[in-house]
Amino acid sequence: MNILNSMWLKFALQNTLRNRRRSLVTISIAALGTAGILLAGGFALFTYEALAEASARDTGHLVLATPEQFSKEEDTPLQYGLDNADALRAKLLADAQVRAVLPRVEFSGLISNGDKSVVMVGLGVEPDSEFSIKGPFLTMKEGEVLASGAKAPEVMLGDTLARNLKAQPGSSLTLLVSTTEGALNAMDVTVKGTFSVGVPEVDKRLIYADIATAQKLLNTNKVSRMGVFLNRMEQTSAAQARIAAASPALQVQTWEEQAVFYRAVRDLYNRIFGALGLIIGVIVVFVVTNAMSMAIIERTREIGTLRALGTLPSQLLHTLSLEGMLLGGVGALSGAAISLGVSVFLLIVPVQMPPPPGRSEGYPLNITMDPLMYLLTIAAMVALTMATSAWVARKTVNMPVVDALAHT
Repeated sequence: MNILNSMWLKFALQNTLRNRRRSLVTISIAALGTAGILLAGGFALFTYEALAEASARDTGHLVLATPEQFSKEEDTPLQYGLDNADALRAKLLADAQVRAVLPRVEFSGLISNGDKSVVMVGLGVEPDSEFSIKGPFLTMKEGEVLASGAKAPEVMLGDTLARNLKAQPGSSLTLLVSTTEGALNAMDVTVKGTFSVGVPEVDKRLIYADIATAQKLLNTNKVSRMGVFLNRMEQTSAAQARIAAASPALQVQTWEEQAVFYRAVRDLYNRIFGALGLIIGVIVVFVVTNAMSMAIIERTREIGTLRALGTLPSQLLHTLSLEGMLLGGVGALSGAAISLGVSVFLLIVPVQMPPPPGRSEGYPLNITMDPLMYLLTIAAMVALTMATSAWVARKTVNMPVVDALAHT
């Protein structure tokens, strides 16, 4: 059986070399199609990974809060906030898979320099943990990041907000917010630094404050929610179930449930690159169909002669399918090599992408080299060309021998 398979494979190889120009064109189209699918898919995977890491870094792998915090609008600040945050945090940190727990206080109001007031959105954080655990999630423009233990209340401003208020490190500003009882409260603060998160609309409104400053401003001991950071992303589902069972009165959401932008981009890219892959597949089918049709028409009398000598239609169909497999296989492997070369080149020679819509900073272009995606794409290309070749050849190999011999 192995000898027969080798013989048919040898025949298929010799047949593809009969018209080398046509075979080269077919292989080239298959190679370009494979490279296009792998590069587009690798770019999509890189985008998903980058957005997933950014989303998990921003909120935590898990977000813990009261159910109402996720489903209702608050009438007053921290109406649905968490009590006993310190005890809950210690309980969460007892889990071996939990790396850190960062409480957060969310508030909004006005910020003023005395002459001009601007609407702001504030985040109360624990500075020492926030800026060390999350890594480089923002870019400092001037000054320094917040630190615990400051003698006077300090804040960090988005750089656009700072420009609007003509503020710089050391400037004195006033925060005006509504407290948890609905009263107005004001506090003088000092600007510690300015930053950018890469989104102009966010830089125009966002401020960071120490969590103690935010709680004092709002006249409360509550926090809005807690971000739970795990050792690895893969632990998210198991940790969610475990923490939810340990705290039944609270709701635990994953970073993906919080990441609206990530889900929107993923759905969009899946549709775009899915359609691209379908178009490339159709092009490859047409090219292989054309090449095999021409080859079979030229060899109809030869097929009739082989039939007259006792060759079975199934054997002829087998060898013609092997021709398609060789064309598709060589093309797919060549395309995979091209894709791999481009991906490695982008790692060695960084290429900066322009800022996407709504952002002010670009990002490096990388292509993820996923082994499973390479294997599936190559297998799909080979299967597609084999099926196309068999479909084109089925009529000719089953033609009556007399008709095949008389074909001109």
